[in-house]
Amino acid sequence: MPRSPDSRTLAELKGAVGAGGWLEEPADVAPYLTDLRRLYHGATPLVLQPNAAEQVARILAICHRDRVAVVPSGGNTGYCGGATPDESGTQVVLSMRRMNRVRRIDAADYSLVIEAGATLAEARAAAERADRLFPLSLGSEGTAQIGGNLSTNAGGTAVLRYGMMRDLVLGLEVVLADGRTLDALKSLRKDNTGYDVKSLFIGAEGTLGVITAACLKLFPRPADAATALVGLASPREALELLGRLRTAAGDQISTFEIMPRIAVELTVRHVQGVANPLDMGSAWFLLVELTSPNARARLTELLTRELEEAAMNGTIGDAMIAASLAQSQAMWKLRESVPEAQRRHGASLKHDVSVPVSAIPRLIEEGTALAQRLVPGGEVIGYGHLGDGNLHFNVSQRPGADAEEFLRHGKVLEPAVFDLVERLGGSISAEHGIGRLKVQELAHRADPVELAVMRALKRTLDPHGILNPGKILTTGE
Repeated sequence: MPRSPDSRTLAELKGAVGAGGWLEEPADVAPYLTDLRRLYHGATPLVLQPNAAEQVARILAICHRDRVAVVPSGGNTGYCGGATPDESGTQVVLSMRRMNRVRRIDAADYSLVIEAGATLAEARAAAERADRLFPLSLGSEGTAQIGGNLSTNAGGTAVLRYGMMRDLVLGLEVVLADGRTLDALKSLRKDNTGYDVKSLFIGAEGTLGVITAACLKLFPRPADAATALVGLASPREALELLGRLRTAAGDQISTFEIMPRIAVELTVRHVQGVANPLDMGSAWFLLVELTSPNARARLTELLTRELEEAAMNGTIGDAMIAASLAQSQAMWKLRESVPEAQRRHGASLKHDVSVPVSAIPRLIEEGTALAQRLVPGGEVIGYGHLGDGNLHFNVSQRPGADAEEFLRHGKVLEPAVFDLVERLGGSISAEHGIGRLKVQELAHRADPVELAVMRALKRTLDPHGILNPGKILTTGE
């Protein structure tokens, strides 16, 4: 079990990163002690900011020897408290902020080697400078770091076409708990030399090792795109339209996002510069985007034809296809501003869940009935990535409702929603991870054999339990 660091250990850790590589004053460490949603408020004696993998290795070797817990920290955009130290004041924070370099970009190989502290926006910009695309896209990409995206296996709005973060990784550089460095930064598409060890660290939330760099897959940049906002009556019609578009456009569908009318109303009301170009008469809205590296793909014609036919057979009501980049960006801003609008509107109960794509309508219908019964003073805002089965099933506080009383209902609603998700063959965490928030739920719901394998991996790779304790697995497992 980890121990509290003494003055000798703290001095040695400071020496490992050198002058300018650590923080200890209360005002300086404060930003690292609270998660984005302010669910957890921790304490730490020291924040370390290494600027090279060798420094990370020295830090972990010291902490392994002295049994000191380490909490890796990225851009602090997570929703589950996975990068926040606990309240004991014994855990040191390892910030990757200074490790933000692009080490190599190979346009011919369609690969990018970048350090874990670089932001997602910096990775995307580096790819663009080489006339390539790194397709992961999140609303928080200006702050979220590559290491955090890897550690939570981030999803985003383009999973339908490109997959999760795990699918975008060719190689990793990882420092293990005892300070050894795993150098697996190859850019190979085919490598069957034994176990795929690097995959263990993706989605592990820093509990098995600290990712210091990654070799990422790049793709051709889109040369043609068509974006539309569509109004329709229900998620069942949305599912029907998705099937139509997949038949017509194949993997050219990169985005298929669903929003209920209330989400659009709140976004227009609370976020400056957001507008809905369609009539508010529709109960649901879709953001649809097709992309292709072929400049002659005629995607606007394809999307126009399919939407017109869908309107004729009653699948959709209203629709607007962006006629310019500015219109496309406005549609994207409408979708990406939903979380901000929720925050401004009041308290909310959040559930990041996934089910088979075909089960999304049932999740929304049955989940809404659950929420209406269990959460007086709440209104359901279920939105997100219909194309890959990931719904952010949130319940927001109604105006005038007491926030504290409203939030107390979460203790009853959350397990009920998770029970429903499990009955539908889904997952209690689609893209936000487990962190500290869902540790007990994972312990309760995971397949016992799967959980035993996770615990065995943890004991093998981190025998003293120093890496991000209390996240994913309960402390001591």
